[in-house]
Amino acid sequence: MSLQDLRSKVPKKRRKLLGRGNASGHGTSSTRGGKGQTARAGSSRMPGFEGGQTPLLRKMPKLRGFKNPCKTVFRIVFTGNLNDFEEGTTVNEKALVEKQLISKKDNPIKLLSGKGKLEKKLNIIVNKASKGAITEVESAKGKVELTEKFPK
Repeated sequence: MSLQDLRSKVPKKRRKLLGRGNASGHGTSSTRGGKGQTARAGSSRMPGFEGGQTPLLRKMPKLRGFKNPCKTVFRIVFTGNLNDFEEGTTVNEKALVEKQLISKKDNPIKLLSGKGKLEKKLNIIVNKASKGAITEVESAKGKVELTEKFPK
């Protein structure tokens, strides 16, 4: 065996010659398609470009205001709805979900006064409560425990 008989295992692929006449198979438009904007060098259009027509994003009205990404959304419980519980029971998240007064999510629970008057003595454990709700529960000789730790 001699050096001239050695062959590469990887077949050599011929480089595509562009713009060397129609006989090369890649003449005239040089694989760039037709004429116009995309056939030119450096032709890249910004996202949302619609060929000179006013883009949809510019036609849409601007949104006003600010949306807080750190907003805490509470699951709300009204004191009037707590009359469903028996006298002297402890009302926590588990009990409220069983009675279907709140949904089973990860959001913190807030106690608000309203939807009737609380008439039973209850021990309520929530994340937050309004002043009116706390006074209403305490006037019914109940107790409100606040667990202030909740995810923001």
